[in-house]
Parts: sequence; structure tokens; C-alpha cells
Amino acid sequence: MPTAILIGLAVALVAYSWSQDKARTRRGIGMAKRQLLGTVGQIGAILALVGWVLAMIPESYIRAVMGGSSAFLSTVYGAVIGTVTILPAFVAFPLAASLIERGAHVIAVAAFVTTLTMVGFATFPIEVRHFGMRFALLRNAASFVAALLIALGMVILL
Repeated sequence: MPTAILIGLAVALVAYSWSQDKARTRRGIGMAKRQLLGTVGQIGAILALVGWVLAMIPESYIRAVMGGSSAFLSTVYGAVIGTVTILPAFVAFPLAASLIERGAHVIAVAAFVTTLTMVGFATFPIEVRHFGMRFALLRNAASFVAALLIALGMVILL
């Protein structure tokens, strides 16, 4: 239902824009179309790569690492894996669902997704260059701890 509301809102806003300035709206729609077509290939490639990786990793391994008998260790593993993984957030959510389907603990997957988006292992050198070592270390450490707390909160809520 929310998707239908958003689509309806978008159509209404485009119709309003069209009524105000047809040429400018036509240019805007053309720009949006080019951007969408430019990203479709990238999104498809990322989704294919994630699907391939999931197909290559045995379900038993996922269950052992992120769904093991110790929820605490699984959560730490999920957080560490999320810290070093570079994926766009929009890919992380379908991946998270796949991990849960394959036996991962919800808390481990929540830690994975949260650290994936909050902790910048790959961007750490850039942060150091622009903000300094102390700031980069503190921000990433605080983000890691916050990710674990958010994962705990997700388990309490769910």
C-alpha cells in the first residue's frame, strides 16, 4: 500500500509540474530516464554478484558463522563481516532476508546490515585524510558499538 501511495504522489507531482512548464518537465523526465537506465545495469550486476556469492557459500557455512549456537559470537561475526563488506544499502536488505532464510540469527544479520552502512572500513583512509586519525577511529568505533546496540534493539523489537 505505501508503494501505491508513493507512485500516486509522484504521478500527481509530475502532472502538476507538467501543468506549470511542459518543456522543463519533459527535460526532467528525460534526465530521470537516463539516470535510471544508467544505474539499472549496475544494480543488476550487484544483485547478480550477491546471488552468485550466496549460491557459492554453503547454507551450512552461513548457519555456522551467523546462526551458530552462540548468538553473541554470531552477532560479532555478522558485525565484522558487515564492517569489511562494500555493498550499497539497497542490496543489503534483500541479502539480509536471504541470510535469515539460510539460518542466520536475526541479531547477527541486523549487526551485519548496520555495520555495513555505519562503519567505514573501506573509506577509513579517506576519513583519516580529511578528518584526522583520532576522529576516524572514534567515529568508526562508536559506529561499531552503536551497530551492536541497534542489533540488540532489533531482536528486542522483533
